[in-house]
Amino acid sequence: MIITKTFKMAELIHDNFELLSVLRKFNIPLGFSEKTVDEVCAEHRINTDFFLEIVNSFNDSEYFPQNKMRAHDVEDILFYLRNTHKIYLNKKVPEIADLIEKLEFPKDHEKNKALLKNFFNEYRQEFILHIQREEERIYPYITALSDALRNYKTDAAFYNNIQQYVIADYQKEHEDVEEKLYDLKNIIIKYLPVPENAETYNAILIKLFKLEKDLNEHSRIEENVIIPKVSEMENVFFEAVKDGKMLIV
Repeated sequence: MIITKTFKMAELIHDNFELLSVLRKFNIPLGFSEKTVDEVCAEHRINTDFFLEIVNSFNDSEYFPQNKMRAHDVEDILFYLRNTHKIYLNKKVPEIADLIEKLEFPKDHEKNKALLKNFFNEYRQEFILHIQREEERIYPYITALSDALRNYKTDAAFYNNIQQYVIADYQKEHEDVEEKLYDLKNIIIKYLPVPENAETYNAILIKLFKLEKDLNEHSRIEENVIIPKVSEMENVFFEAVKDGKMLIV
């Protein structure tokens, strides 16, 4: 089923409650009344077509109109990705850490909690560094490139930067943050004994699976939308420089 702009926004949540996470990434609060997707997006100044492409790709893993996504303004895509990072760092990852802290093992198995906690903390630190690198280096670079193409003007600092580092370099370095998450799930499922509060173990696993699904979708947008789109933007930039259309101040 393809969700369209005439669907009632409330119906989306009734059909798939996991779409709540997508709404949070667009800063869309609950309280839709009988409004359609198009009406809610207009109310919050969100591009309806971009919203529908994200919602449909999250709702159906086989749906991914990457060419349509690439046609949208890069700042709309970055807005969504940045909000996703905030949710990871401020909600999803801390919630898992809190649940691990609440695990209760018998005294002769307390070391298992320490093992799990240490492994998760290592993953958490790598994940934070991964996000920081994107937020502090990659996304500002993309915004600066977008501004240069919008105004056909840039400064010497950015011109020197783009000659030394392009998005293809980032693609080569793009870490697979999902792999260690898979290892963490395996430790819980295959190797560690069940704690006394087994329901907490199940809650941790559910959150890990949901985070993994979300990260897969996030990476799919970065690798199949952002990176090719920015590569095309770089080509336009270099052509403009070559033709003398780009003013470097």
